[in-house]
Amino acid sequence: MRNYDLEFLKHFSMVIGFLMLVTLGLIAGAFYLHGTIPPEVSPVAAKQTEARIAPAGAVYAGATGAAAQAAAQAAALAAASAQQAYGGTLDGGVIYQNLCGACHTNGVGKAPTLTAAGFGARAAKGKDTLYKHAIEGFTGPDGGVMPPKGGNPGLTEEQIHATVDWMLANVK
Repeated sequence: MRNYDLEFLKHFSMVIGFLMLVTLGLIAGAFYLHGTIPPEVSPVAAKQTEARIAPAGAVYAGATGAAAQAAAQAAALAAASAQQAYGGTLDGGVIYQNLCGACHTNGVGKAPTLTAAGFGARAAKGKDTLYKHAIEGFTGPDGGVMPPKGGNPGLTEEQIHATVDWMLANVK
């Protein structure tokens, strides 16, 4: 080997060694910073994780358990009533205006209008049949479609009964 080749290898090895030291220093610095900076947690992600790992049930034992069970049942009842359609109202007019009137006012989807001609034949079948069709849904022979519970599964049977009664009382 020539002298200038040895000089080049010596300088090149020193540059490579220096770059390796810089790389190791950067890796060590990254590990240090990773350990000292707290992870950023999104509040939405934290709530989703808590909901995902929440217990599916609870155990109630003794007097304390009975009180906790009663409180849990009351909370479940309150949550269920809050999810009832239209605040659980039994005013058929309110439910008709908010839901049923969209189809039954103009005859959309071949829905009968609140007229003697529209509801005459249907009213003759009796209230029980109308209740059943309103709750379970119905496809008429003319192709008219009544979705179950008017398309709102949050309606209770009592609300549907009140609305059907209101509609029959307001047939013109």
